[in-house]
Amino acid sequence: MSLADRLSNLFKGREEFDLTEGGIARPLFYLSLPIIVTNLLQTAYNLIDTFWLGQYSTDALAAISFAFPMVFLLISVGMGLSVAGSVLVAQHIGADEESEAEYAASQTVALSLLGATLIGVAGYGFVRELLGLLGASQAVLPLATDYMQVISLGMPFMFGFFVFIALMRGYGDTITPMLVMFGSVLLNVVIDPFLIFGWGPFPELGIQGAAIATVFSRGLALVVGLAIMFRGARGVKIRPKQMRPDLSYARKLVGIGVPASVEGMGRALSINLLLVIVAFFPDTVVAAYGVGTRVFSVIFLPAVAVARGVETMTGQNVGAGKPDRAADAANFAARVMFVVLGALGVVAWLGARPIIAVFTTDPEVVDIGVSFLRYVAPSFGFIGVMRAYNGSFRGTGKTLTAAAIVLVIYAGIRLPTAYGLSRAIGYEGIWIAFAVSNAIGAALAYGWYRRGTWRDAGVRGAEPAAAQGVGDDLEVEEVSTDD
Repeated sequence: MSLADRLSNLFKGREEFDLTEGGIARPLFYLSLPIIVTNLLQTAYNLIDTFWLGQYSTDALAAISFAFPMVFLLISVGMGLSVAGSVLVAQHIGADEESEAEYAASQTVALSLLGATLIGVAGYGFVRELLGLLGASQAVLPLATDYMQVISLGMPFMFGFFVFIALMRGYGDTITPMLVMFGSVLLNVVIDPFLIFGWGPFPELGIQGAAIATVFSRGLALVVGLAIMFRGARGVKIRPKQMRPDLSYARKLVGIGVPASVEGMGRALSINLLLVIVAFFPDTVVAAYGVGTRVFSVIFLPAVAVARGVETMTGQNVGAGKPDRAADAANFAARVMFVVLGALGVVAWLGARPIIAVFTTDPEVVDIGVSFLRYVAPSFGFIGVMRAYNGSFRGTGKTLTAAAIVLVIYAGIRLPTAYGLSRAIGYEGIWIAFAVSNAIGAALAYGWYRRGTWRDAGVRGAEPAAAQGVGDDLEVEEVSTDD
């Protein structure tokens, strides 16, 4: 069997499986696997910039360390609209309402690009002050500002591509976004050093060059994504005449999307606020914390991907009037993620020292990092459970429930526990706070899901006036073409 045949068997498109019929495991696997690859490619984006800027200068590397959390925060502010669009598309597709799915996608693209432009303009004006609040030094602040101002101006391209991924996922196609992301990463790999170091005919732009390379490659990926959706040959179709902002529909998108943005911002802010507590301790503890969170970001990729898969499966099955199948998908995903992440936790516990040693040669940092993994690794499976059920909540449109669980766990449990225990017993108290909050988060998500209030939560609503008659118009156009 050739490599192409093996890949074809591994990655299957939406036309080869039905999310609303048959077994649960196969469609969830084929839906989630490309998301894992896409997320790995997204991680590669950050690693590429980090690698080249590390070769350029230490100050540039420090600047990017301040910039990445801010990029994540800015994107989280607008990410809710992409979640709302994905959920609406999934529910309409599940209900066999193709024209309504197209309208939802068209409105999401238009409103998201408008919102990203406003966020970008605001970000451009305030990034220097925000970076200063994060503690950037006088040597690093100008470089981080240069990077973030370019990223802010390119926010419509950055965010627009995430919207493309979300809408295609809601339709059930996760392979096309994966392929487009691969091309985008490859382009970034090629042009990054030319713009940073000034190779060939290009000027030496330093950290601004990395930002321009990122925006350019994402912008080209967005153009490709829009072309795919305008054609409608793969995934959901968008129509120019349906992209004029509809204020009543915008309220629906915002109503679903704002809690999803709060959920994303809650995760981003919790990492940054925990840094404030960690910073009470020596730099070796801060370094160990940074290494530990990077390890987590890779280990948790399957949970993030499966949660997105459950979100789509739930949306389509709720739209199809099959809440029991949606529940089966969520419960199956929770069990699988508990086992898979639990097994990865055992690996991380047993291999803690060599894992940490990959990132640092400082023996003290290694020792502290090992303690971090060994406290937290036993709770990895609980994160999979919480992610799976939160994905299902989002799929039904209960984004406020998902956001509430995240805020309770992070703001109500993890941060206060980390602060209190760190004052009482030292930095190990922060590690204990991770483990405790992960276990409570799983119990809370499971208990809330068992209440069953999500079963009546469909968010499709009535067909929008602007979408009515689309099918009839297409039939008339086809007849006239044949004539």
